[in-house]
Amino acid sequence: MPRIPFEELHQKLTSALLALGFTGQRAQACARLFAETTLDGVYTHGVARFPRFVRMVRAGHIDVHAEPELVTPHGALERWDGRHGPGNLNAWQSMERAIALAHAHGLGAVALANTTHWMRGGTYGWQAADAGCIGICWTNTLPNLPPWGSAEPRIGNNPMVIAVPRPAGHVVLDMAMSQFSYGALAAYRERGEPLPVDGGFDAAGQLTRDAAAIEGSGRPLPIGYWKGSGLAVMLDLIAAMLAGGLATHQIPPEPEREIGISQFFLAIDPTVLGASGGIADAIVASVGTRYPGQRTLEVRTENRKLGVPVDDGLWREICR
Repeated sequence: MPRIPFEELHQKLTSALLALGFTGQRAQACARLFAETTLDGVYTHGVARFPRFVRMVRAGHIDVHAEPELVTPHGALERWDGRHGPGNLNAWQSMERAIALAHAHGLGAVALANTTHWMRGGTYGWQAADAGCIGICWTNTLPNLPPWGSAEPRIGNNPMVIAVPRPAGHVVLDMAMSQFSYGALAAYRERGEPLPVDGGFDAAGQLTRDAAAIEGSGRPLPIGYWKGSGLAVMLDLIAAMLAGGLATHQIPPEPEREIGISQFFLAIDPTVLGASGGIADAIVASVGTRYPGQRTLEVRTENRKLGVPVDDGLWREICR
């Protein structure tokens, strides 16, 4: 797999977005979010998602010119409409607004309706932490996860992110509601490797570590079994209610028509309470092993130095 210098990857993606009708600054920002996701080693949700994103733009499901609109302001809480714009740009702007509200009020929250896939959710946790804020955000999705006790996908995988700023390295948890995201399942299948633990059910209803069997059955295992299933429902409820947008059961079930998503972004400025960064350092030290986000920092440094790994066929497609 070739390694591409980050700046070259960013430039090629920007050129592709300009050809799709993006304006210069928005093309650069959107391309940066795709490229940085891959730089950080989240290969399933970065450049690998770019061809699907392009197809959705060409199909008219994503409006490259649409920017979020403020619908309802209420102090530190605001409701915005994403107008089916590019999901990563909408999410970045929403967290940026939540951060601004947090600096003004101590905390800030933005509920976003009518948006599209935000790509890597962790991006917006890192964004908040870089601004000195605790960040919590999540999104609902198309129905792609069976509720506990069912074989039919009725709830969403609903990724959730929690980030805490720390000078020695932010602590960032980015997780889906299934034991393995569909992107992770695809990666294991393509490598021909079994999952390290049971990740879902096969067509016969048996727990399995075979990623392809789980993809075929459409029955990934919720984190914590019934607890993850319940958490997915609650995240969907809160995001859709506060955003005034669609809930999972109302979102088209086809991945390339996953539009009208509801999301929620919360930023908290810990300095208003005099919170000490030493607390985070002590907790991380007490864990005694890897903390959430540590591997990301290591991969980011390595890929900056050696180049970003991009599948050869995918790179040729992007260059075209």
